[in-house]
Amino acid sequence: MEAWIAWLLVAALLGIAELLTLTLALGLLAVAALAAGLTGALGLPLGVQVAVFAIGAVAGLVVVRPVANRHIRQPPALRSGTAALVGREALTLTEVSRAGGRARIGGEEWTARPYDPDLVIPAGTPADVLAIEGATALLYPLQERPG
Repeated sequence: MEAWIAWLLVAALLGIAELLTLTLALGLLAVAALAAGLTGALGLPLGVQVAVFAIGAVAGLVVVRPVANRHIRQPPALRSGTAALVGREALTLTEVSRAGGRARIGGEEWTARPYDPDLVIPAGTPADVLAIEGATALLYPLQERPG
């Protein structure tokens, strides 16, 4: 069997192993083996193929993998949906109590309840949005905040 075929088989096995483990390391080694296989298909000697594999593996594991891992671990740059409302300021449109109420958050009208069920927030009071449960904002009045 020619060396370039063996490199392609190694690349395929490493690629399958990467799909099963999701470590990114085996995938980068598969790319290095593929490069070595292409080098062998061009008719270059085995020593050059091994050198291409070694350079590709080191470059992938030392340079590409840390950069890719850093990007994978980054939190999303922008909160969206209801998560984007948490921490914003609301203005109560009606009295907000355990039974419910209405508040304006970012130009939209929401059903609201106080975060502390014993509180009653009068209409026209600014409040923090502490959480969203379904379609209901849980509010805490700004002037009631300790500190």
